[in-house]
Amino acid sequence: MGSAKPKSWKWNFLVKLCYAPISQVDRVWRKTVDSLEKDKTCQFKIVAKPYSLSNNCFTWTIERDVPTTTYFVRAYAYNSADKEVAFGQSTDAHKTINLFEIRATSGCHTLIDIAAACFSAFSTMSLFGFLYLEMRKAKLIQQR
Repeated sequence: MGSAKPKSWKWNFLVKLCYAPISQVDRVWRKTVDSLEKDKTCQFKIVAKPYSLSNNCFTWTIERDVPTTTYFVRAYAYNSADKEVAFGQSTDAHKTINLFEIRATSGCHTLIDIAAACFSAFSTMSLFGFLYLEMRKAKLIQQR
């Protein structure tokens, strides 16, 4: 018996970044639900493309909206009718091993924070200086 596949055979796969259980504590917007439509564990799509027998490699750049927390990767396989037929993940069933952490960057440097503090102090001092001069000017006008 051969394992000939029909001509309409088509598999798609979807790879997503998923929150680890430790990252779901006290965060209902990340909770795991058995129904895929309601599941909020895997919110970040890494790649979605048709399966091919060769060259299934891809490169993914972490987006700026990915928060700092602990993750694992999950891959879903879909048949030609776009029905999920299988999935696999980079961790065990209890989601305790092979987890990794992503640390988001704010893009701010220490020098920017120092400059912001200096400008804030200057603007505050300028405001009080202006108010002092206006009050002094008003007193001089009243004394005349």
